[in-house]
Amino acid sequence: MRLSVDNLACRRSGRRIFANLSFALGPGDALAVTGRNGAGKSSLLAILSGRLRPDAGRIDVAEVGEASLPECLHAVGHRDGLKSSLTAGENLLFAQRILGAPRLAPRDALERLGLGHAHDLPVAYLSAGQRRRVALARLLVCARPLWLLDEPTAALDTASQAVLAELMAGHREGGGLVIAATHQALGLADAAELRIEAAAAAPMADILEEWA
Repeated sequence: MRLSVDNLACRRSGRRIFANLSFALGPGDALAVTGRNGAGKSSLLAILSGRLRPDAGRIDVAEVGEASLPECLHAVGHRDGLKSSLTAGENLLFAQRILGAPRLAPRDALERLGLGHAHDLPVAYLSAGQRRRVALARLLVCARPLWLLDEPTAALDTASQAVLAELMAGHREGGGLVIAATHQALGLADAAELRIEAAAAAPMADILEEWA
């Protein structure tokens, strides 16, 4: 898979968040997206995942056949996106059936994250760190070339962070891409960095036009 982003801009509630973001990634590449809180890291990932429309710019994807960009990616955000009443295994099985392209069985994916014992436990019983690992296990139950990760180490202990680094390295070795918004090092060897700087405040005329 190849991904190209050219002069991307984002505006939310009449305020320009960022503009003129450009980068290109090919098989095995990784991009660390950095910047202060509110700079637009999560907004960039939301645009790439199709949950938010860009204000300007172009996104092109190649070598994926007829699939759209959202059909080529996994997204793990601030919220874990898990059903608390379902077990860890049921959450992963649901994701696998919805997303398609099955890879590892839910129990095997949980084992990779050190959570094999939690397969039959309702997610409501798990700690924040355990829930985060269940969310990350979704990366393994379905094969998708692009991983979008928003602060993926949140709530993870040191050992789990090391496991995540290994998973990302293995994904890249297989030709996969990783884009991670982060405030800290993730163990992404040779990753490019995209730092999003604070955009200038939008002129009042632009804001009034947005709400007209």
